[in-house]
Amino acid sequence: MHAAIVTSFDTPPHYGEHPDPVVGGEGEMVVEVLAAGLHRLVKARATGQHYSSNGTFPLVPGVDGVVRDQQGNLRYAVVEGAAGTFAERTVIDPRRSVVLPDDVDPVRIAAAMNPAMSSWVALRRRIAFQKGQSVLVLGATGSSGRMAVQIAKRFGAERVIAAGRDAARLAPLTDLGADETVTFDQADRAADVDVVIDYVWGEPAALAMAAMITTRRDRRAPLDWIQIGSVAGQTAPVDSALLRASRLQLCGSGIGSLSPRDLLEELPELAVAVHSGEIEVRSRPVPLARIAETWDARTDDRIVYVP
Repeated sequence: MHAAIVTSFDTPPHYGEHPDPVVGGEGEMVVEVLAAGLHRLVKARATGQHYSSNGTFPLVPGVDGVVRDQQGNLRYAVVEGAAGTFAERTVIDPRRSVVLPDDVDPVRIAAAMNPAMSSWVALRRRIAFQKGQSVLVLGATGSSGRMAVQIAKRFGAERVIAAGRDAARLAPLTDLGADETVTFDQADRAADVDVVIDYVWGEPAALAMAAMITTRRDRRAPLDWIQIGSVAGQTAPVDSALLRASRLQLCGSGIGSLSPRDLLEELPELAVAVHSGEIEVRSRPVPLARIAETWDARTDDRIVYVP
């Protein structure tokens, strides 16, 4: 079969012939891949920059996708190991998948599920989020951030503030539910929110955290800071005084802090929300054969490879 193949962390994937996947565990099945998204997690694993990278080569990248099983059912599936979804066929555990309606758009589902899942499970599984609370999305102009604005509103947030570097790119988020937009250096305007969904980390997050806590009207009010992404840096210089002087509660949301069951139990409702159009999706289908030329493409659309 044809697949995208990674042979080292230092080189991008190339398209070529690869052995057919082999079932290795009880209940697993070989499936046909219809669409698979180029997510940040995919690139981070393929380049060795993610903490879950294991250095096993050759590697077929791709962590999820829309597949067709041997009975003709469409499924959204999450996969692990060296047999990823950037291939004509892959191996899935049906228990890590959800059956989809026959009329779904595979590209739309493949583009949205991974980035949408980040804020969806964070609000559902990592904190006790309640309707009527207020949310700041730090890093709201990326795919995950745009969806986080919409998902926070869907879950009943009374006020959602979208934060990013570029005011012009932030402006359209009001049409997606953001009540206010702020640039990183205006984070003090979001001082009194209840929850922060952070896709940024690094120095921008640390500066925003300091500005928010020092101007917070009631520092005894809990502030749940959910760390999800780190596009601005893996470490953040957080002053220890901020933790002592407020009820700042830091937690992460990702592989390891969430159990497989946490993720799987949320998949059906999330898939319905994506399929029904409740969540805006920007996607760009690309033939898998063009992976080398599109691997590092800069685009606001989520690239989805179609074998």
